[in-house]
Amino acid sequence: MTDDSENIENNDVSPESETPQTPEQDCPVEEQQDDKLAKAAAEIADLKDRLLRAVAETENLRRRSDREKADAANYAMTAFARDLLGVGDNLRRALDSIPEDTDLGDNAKTLVEGIEMTERELLNMLERHNIRKIDPMGEKFSHDLHQALFEIPDTGEEDGTIIQVMQVGYKIKDRLLRPAMVGVAKGGKQTPVEHVDTKV
Repeated sequence: MTDDSENIENNDVSPESETPQTPEQDCPVEEQQDDKLAKAAAEIADLKDRLLRAVAETENLRRRSDREKADAANYAMTAFARDLLGVGDNLRRALDSIPEDTDLGDNAKTLVEGIEMTERELLNMLERHNIRKIDPMGEKFSHDLHQALFEIPDTGEEDGTIIQVMQVGYKIKDRLLRPAMVGVAKGGKQTPVEHVDTKV
């Protein structure tokens, strides 16, 4: 029995001794795990990037929407205001067409006063809605605010000075509603140029 037991003991071989594993055999499993981890990390980075972009895009959309909403509120009446400017222009033309030395009867004076009051009320209403008049007489010409209709040579005024206003302009808040139509001095006094030292 002892021989049998020795044989049994000798036959009982541990699994490690039957198939010895080398580090090279463990490498494919580790490489697969490393590949899976690398793919998962890349996917996480991609998803994180997408999330950040989506959040940024949503924030930009919200800002743009808020800005457009504010612009719509501030400038909604632009077309209506432009139409009203023509009414104001006609009231002013009517008043300017009355000669100053004309002796008006009571009825005509009342009519003129009514036109003046209507013009004042219209301008006050425009002012309440942040529509301001641009009356640039004597100012320097600016392409942003004025439209030059003609130039008048040798006026004795500084070159580029507005010497005649054909039609006043208007701004609504910070935007130009209508440019002032003007006549500009040309060839008059030159604006003095400051000496600039170009030596370095």
